[in-house]
Amino acid sequence: MNYNDIEILFAEDNIDDATLTLRALKKSGLSNPIHHVMDGAEALDFLYSKGAYVGRKPNSQLKLILLDLKMPKVSGSEVLEKVKSDPALKNIPVVILTSSKEDPDIKRCYALGANSYIVKPVESDNFFKAINELSFYWMISNQPPQ
Repeated sequence: MNYNDIEILFAEDNIDDATLTLRALKKSGLSNPIHHVMDGAEALDFLYSKGAYVGRKPNSQLKLILLDLKMPKVSGSEVLEKVKSDPALKNIPVVILTSSKEDPDIKRCYALGANSYIVKPVESDNFFKAINELSFYWMISNQPPQ
């Protein structure tokens, strides 16, 4: 398997946050295909090869899910719960990337099986550093089960 064929699913409804995150991922040197979706329903369609993604081979090369919590249609926590309860998806690391610092949100995400919970830094230099570290760890260092 070619490293550059490994996919990342990025679910973020705020276009400004999405643009900044995508720019930070590219600046970190990440060259993997990143599939940006705008809501939780579209994330589930991508994961289960439905709707606009009906021709996609399910989860063949998906290595990481970056997930915002507060999204329309289906929330990030609902997507997380679905992913972690599905035997075919549960080993894919899910990183919550959100602006919520609320303790109940953090506890709920970890209880549902989140692999990491990152609060988006407001200051752009810190944000770029956090995204660089995130991409290095989850795409290079982490060794998930096959």
